[in-house]
Amino acid sequence: MTKGSRIQRLIQNITGTAENMTFIQTKSGIHKPQSLADTVRADFPILHREVHGKPLVYLDSGATSQKPHAVIHALEHYYSHYNSNVHRGVHTLSGEATDAYEGAREKIAKFVNAASSQEIIYTRNATEAINLVAYSWGLSNLQRGDEIILSVMEHHSNLIPWQLVAQKTGARLKFVQLTPEEDFDFGHYQSLLNDKTKLVSIVHVSNTLGCINPVKEIAALAHQYGAKVLIDACQSVPHMPIDVQDIDCDWMAVSGHKMCGPTGIGFLYGKLNLMRSMPPFLGGGEMIADVFLENATYADLPHKFEAGTPAIAEAIGLGAAVDYLTNIGMDKIHAYETELTTYLIEKLVQLPQVRIYGPKQPKERAALAAFTCGDVHPHDLSTMLDQSGIAIRAGHHCTQPLHRFIKAQSTARASLHFYNTKAEIDIFIASLQESIEFFDSIFS
Repeated sequence: MTKGSRIQRLIQNITGTAENMTFIQTKSGIHKPQSLADTVRADFPILHREVHGKPLVYLDSGATSQKPHAVIHALEHYYSHYNSNVHRGVHTLSGEATDAYEGAREKIAKFVNAASSQEIIYTRNATEAINLVAYSWGLSNLQRGDEIILSVMEHHSNLIPWQLVAQKTGARLKFVQLTPEEDFDFGHYQSLLNDKTKLVSIVHVSNTLGCINPVKEIAALAHQYGAKVLIDACQSVPHMPIDVQDIDCDWMAVSGHKMCGPTGIGFLYGKLNLMRSMPPFLGGGEMIADVFLENATYADLPHKFEAGTPAIAEAIGLGAAVDYLTNIGMDKIHAYETELTTYLIEKLVQLPQVRIYGPKQPKERAALAAFTCGDVHPHDLSTMLDQSGIAIRAGHHCTQPLHRFIKAQSTARASLHFYNTKAEIDIFIASLQESIEFFDSIFS
């Protein structure tokens, strides 16, 4: 069988054109599918393009999600109809821009069940949100002898800021290890907590292991010791219902571009009184109440932490993304992605050369799988798959310490979202198998 023939046969089992993949071709004819993906794919224009002459199979949503028409239109509509700065003008365009900008904040607050929209701070991304907490709260509250608990699976964005703060304050970093199943070791976490613990900052869903960490239980235990809790929710908010009041975290950092929103926008949730007690992170326009030559007073939340002209269009676009996800339903998205993940893991474990990282039970995993294939370098594997129109990630996924811990220089990663289909997974598995066979023939 020639290379690509199995893949081509699978592609023919989907709707044959890149322009319309919302129907499935069967022997008995064309039928409307029942899956969530097939009802939403028409909303995502990029999913209808071809790569190297093949329909795009996008399995890199863990890095960034694709954007629906609603988000693209929101950006275009702002620039075409009411482009203006917010909060600073009394003319019509400024009023419309301000209403849309603050309206998006209200949507985000409701989406994560914040008690008030004042608890939502716009940031460029989750990295900036974590740095805001590190430099505003961390430098003001941590001192020598204090302890910060992280885990070995943290993204660099939830590691480097705390390294810098620890160097400046003398605080000590401690790290939760993994269980033999490559999951969060809750027992080890319990053993690390003590009266010196001032902060616990933990990822909700590992972008490499795919494990879903018990953040509600993590927060409850930390609070017993008087510690504050920050949750990195970049890989959870786009994929499952999130309730910050139920979790009872003190802060939550989220990136907009992973939840069908634009790049360059994210947000920090923070408890109202806690955020009011924190000093400003950046100084300049918009974040002030009164300014004198020698001193200034600061605006109330959320504006105290939003210095300068913000990412107005991007915030409005994120509001449109929240509307889009809300209309589908996060429970529905999570249920469908759990089904997809089960299917992906079942297919991957059938390939003897593949080693999957993280817990192997699909119901304990988020919608991604990082893996290696023997001696095949993940970058080579990704390049081969790209020739079949398949986009996956390859590298350390900004988790270098974790990769050292699991003794892998790098991994390949397939990450799913609700617009992916089982048929796409079949194409991916067939191409992966052929790529492995190709490299085996070279190595043998």
